[in-house]
Amino acid sequence: MSDRAPAGQFLDAAIGLLQRVRDEEADSIAAAGALLADTVADGGRLFAFGAGHSSLAAQDLVYRAGGLALMNLLAVPGVVGVDVMPAPLGSALERVDGLARAVLDSSPLRAGDALLIISLSGRNALPVEMALHARALGVKVIGVTSVAYATQTTSRHTSGTYLKDHCDLVLDSKIAVGDTELTLDNVPAPFAPASTVVTSALLQAVMATTSATLADRGIDPPLLRSGNVDGGHDWNDRVMRQYADRIFYRH
Repeated sequence: MSDRAPAGQFLDAAIGLLQRVRDEEADSIAAAGALLADTVADGGRLFAFGAGHSSLAAQDLVYRAGGLALMNLLAVPGVVGVDVMPAPLGSALERVDGLARAVLDSSPLRAGDALLIISLSGRNALPVEMALHARALGVKVIGVTSVAYATQTTSRHTSGTYLKDHCDLVLDSKIAVGDTELTLDNVPAPFAPASTVVTSALLQAVMATTSATLADRGIDPPLLRSGNVDGGHDWNDRVMRQYADRIFYRH
């Protein structure tokens, strides 16, 4: 490491990753935005799923000021964030065969919908099975993952495959295996993860593309406004009433 302070080194690393995503994933981001815009225009619903810390990026898209009102969180009990106790149980549930199928079969997802599946490693049974079963249901799947894991780790799904192998589109976050950006001689392990920062920014770039694409087609994107600006709540109430049959976080 250089003599620069760790804070600056981490921010530089995050900026570097964001620049790589901007430059190397531009076509995939455009395609993902178009896919979501097609789904909205055709009357479909939007869903996002992530397990553990990947859930943070999924939650960042839902009921969000400046975001699409139609984005819903697909929640799997015990793996949404780190609220389950003990926390390692959430990691164990990601490796359980059959859980994703059970969740999807009891969810509102149907043919014509779109599902964002966020998994940094893409190696666990839950995201792999979710992508497989969702596509079998006629759902379009966008995978958000670090493709590097598929070449440097072993799949934990019985098929030996990864999330990236079962998606209509893949967005590569470029995060290195292990999700750490810094090392120091007197720190016993690599540290400073950047996956949340980069993945959230990547997904917001997709959502921005979706909104702009809808507008270019003459469709007002169903956007939410901040409840902390005058008129925001009234605006959101109108949008959520208009699209009540495609919004599930109010039920």
